[in-house]
Amino acid sequence: MKYLKYAVLSASLVISAGAAQAEDLVFTLKNGTNSVLNNFHASPVGVNNWEEDIFGRQALGPGESMEITIADGRSVCDYDMKFEFQGDELDTTTDTQDLCELGEYTITE
Repeated sequence: MKYLKYAVLSASLVISAGAAQAEDLVFTLKNGTNSVLNNFHASPVGVNNWEEDIFGRQALGPGESMEITIADGRSVCDYDMKFEFQGDELDTTTDTQDLCELGEYTITE
């Protein structure tokens, strides 16, 4: 009985620690423009610098979609987003969204 008591206590501590960690933010990004989206940055509101480009070496063509996962370990929902397009057709665009509630985001011209 003594060992069962410790096992239950240990299991509850592991479950509590897991619940305290931030969840990954996952949403679908759609390119609703006629230009190639080369770079996508997202940083929590209030952070003065942009995080690394989420796309890396990828790009998002016109009409294409991509599942985005932000796994930065933070427990915030409001993010500033920056979109950089190929060429001179579209200017760099920024927006702020609650990514915890966002299932899908379409960037438009």
